[in-house]
Amino acid sequence: MNSLKVFLLFVLMTMLFIGVGFLLGGRNGMLIAFGFAVLMNFFSYWFSDKIVLKMYRARPVDEASHPRLHRVVSNLSQKAMIPMPRVYIVPSKAPNAFATGRNENHAAVAATEGLLEMLNDSELEGVIGHELAHIINRDMLIQTVAATLAGAITVLAAMARWSLIFGGYSRDNSRGGNPLALIIAMIIAPIAAMLIQMAISRNREYKADSEGGRISGQYLALASALKKLHRAPVRMNLDKRPATAHLFIANPLSGKGIAALFSTHPPVEKRIEKLQNLAMRGYAD
Repeated sequence: MNSLKVFLLFVLMTMLFIGVGFLLGGRNGMLIAFGFAVLMNFFSYWFSDKIVLKMYRARPVDEASHPRLHRVVSNLSQKAMIPMPRVYIVPSKAPNAFATGRNENHAAVAATEGLLEMLNDSELEGVIGHELAHIINRDMLIQTVAATLAGAITVLAAMARWSLIFGGYSRDNSRGGNPLALIIAMIIAPIAAMLIQMAISRNREYKADSEGGRISGQYLALASALKKLHRAPVRMNLDKRPATAHLFIANPLSGKGIAALFSTHPPVEKRIEKLQNLAMRGYAD
């Protein structure tokens, strides 16, 4: 069901890009905007692991330097039948974890010092299972495609805005469109694209919870870990960087009220409820 939702969201975003792109930029404008977005996000996708790990000052660990984390990652990687990702620790008391890398052979899992101090072994297994699920499901690729389409729509809106400012957007090249409709499209299209992109991210989190619980066999422990992270006395927000918020298992940014629509993560209460239901179904089977 989550995969179907993501597919439909991608269809919706593609239709938005084609429709709004043709309206605002015409065929040439669409190609320019899409090409620019592809180049920008290709760089992000290809070098994301190095960029993010350096950004958070993550240090690599091995079995000798941190046997607990290394053992959990190694055991669950074998269970999931994937190459063991590189293991890192982030020097922060903010409890969180993330996975990055473009595929199973170029992946890394990182946990903060605060997370390792807060969780017991079962909860840590649930969290690492969640991160391995992101790697297996190629969520970095999916997020990059979503970001490319959203970025292309934003570029189109910017191109149209500057054309209006400098008087280059005449009735002829706007195909006789209503100028007011064009202005509305310039405002609404980037917001709509962002909403769809965030919805895709939230669906990937649900899927990673489900797959992570299956890999680790720790549905309830993962639910317990999410509850602890959500109620942690130390803020999960490492540095207020929205661009990397989707990577973390727990949303490092506030997502309450209307801001929930722009959140990269589903409400933690719903995630916990789904995990508890999966655990009950698993025990029943």
